[in-house]
Amino acid sequence: MSARPPWKEPARVPTRIAKAFALVVVVALVVMPFLVVVSTSIASPREVTENGGWVLWPTEPTLSAYEQIWQGGIVTRALLVSAGVTLAGTALSLATTTLLAYALARPEVVGGRPLLMLILFTFLFPPGMIPAYLVVKNVGLLDSYASLILPVLLNVFNLVVMRGFFQSIPAELFEAARLDGAGDWRILWRVVVPLSKAALAVVGLFYAVGYWNSWFTGMLYLQDTTKWPLQLVLRTYVTSGGVLADPSAQSDGAFAAAPQTIQMAVVVMATLPIVLVYPFLQRYFVRGVMTGAIKT
Repeated sequence: MSARPPWKEPARVPTRIAKAFALVVVVALVVMPFLVVVSTSIASPREVTENGGWVLWPTEPTLSAYEQIWQGGIVTRALLVSAGVTLAGTALSLATTTLLAYALARPEVVGGRPLLMLILFTFLFPPGMIPAYLVVKNVGLLDSYASLILPVLLNVFNLVVMRGFFQSIPAELFEAARLDGAGDWRILWRVVVPLSKAALAVVGLFYAVGYWNSWFTGMLYLQDTTKWPLQLVLRTYVTSGGVLADPSAQSDGAFAAAPQTIQMAVVVMATLPIVLVYPFLQRYFVRGVMTGAIKT
């Protein structure tokens, strides 16, 4: 009887202890910053001042920072803008990526290979900031919500992942659908899309995170501050250290939160949506990315 390979042998006790310790350290390094941000956002001004701006465990928790943010209306409006841009942009980007990836994955498409090479060329040599700004300006997209979506509508990496996933679908399914009289549109929506839920979930989350975290496009193309997305508002006030709420919206004698507390409260509001959505899509990640990366 041959000996078992080393990787099939049960781990020894010291190895298990070392793995557990390493896992605890990694989890602590990941969780600690989030704990500090959340704790600081609900800490009182006295605690923030005494601890130099950061609080690990507040003894006088208060929601005054969140109340001040909602009363001001600036973050509320920016939150709605980010949500709308994320939903619309993700839907359009996912539809565009799916259609183009399906066309590039079919060997019978004329000119598919040169078109793929042209798309990959833009991935290796992206346009600069000034040419991109001039294009957006010349087509009349400045100071509009479309400028936050159309310039970044298609991501080459996501396109390659989706194309690879479509190529992994057995060719016999396409041939069977052809024999049944199905056209390309029907094959795409009745055969390809139902089999590609994992890849669609992964690529959709990639697009959603990109749109949600985007602030540079807003700073570059939006002149009206009322149209700013949440991340641009967060970046502006965190770097400047200003107060987000409008002073006119506060009643006399209202409890004012410390600037650091307000900043951390905005960070929590900007991070929470993605944190809530990710657990529902996490199970698709390994299968979607690995399968889509097999063929390119």
